[in-house]
Amino acid sequence: MARPDPALLDPARYPFGNSVTTRFADLDPNGHINNVAMAAVFEDARLRFITAVGMPKNADGARFMVANVTIDYLAQAYYPAGLECRVGALPGGRSSWSLRQLLLQDNRPVATAQVTIVFTDGERPQPIDPALRERLDAWLIR
Repeated sequence: MARPDPALLDPARYPFGNSVTTRFADLDPNGHINNVAMAAVFEDARLRFITAVGMPKNADGARFMVANVTIDYLAQAYYPAGLECRVGALPGGRSSWSLRQLLLQDNRPVATAQVTIVFTDGERPQPIDPALRERLDAWLIR
């Protein structure tokens, strides 16, 4: 695995954060937080970010759909220390936008994720409303 851009490991660049308490149930047989639990932390932070941005609820078949998720695990995370997930938007296209996420434990990067989200009418990509695009731009990675 290629090492991530060091600039993307700076939590100050991400405008949104969400802290999570780890659970004993998140451990794998090796005694560290398993990758499925870490993926769930990314998902939870993504949905909290979407709520903070004020994304519209699904209506009349229109909705946002996750098209791609890429997770890079950088280091092991351990119970009982908590996790913090930092989130920021990336410049988007006509019908899609992406998020970059950084997962930290004790201020140490343990994973990164990038998610591509597409706005659809339920079947085909649709242009993102300019007002929503403006809201997203306020949450871009610095």
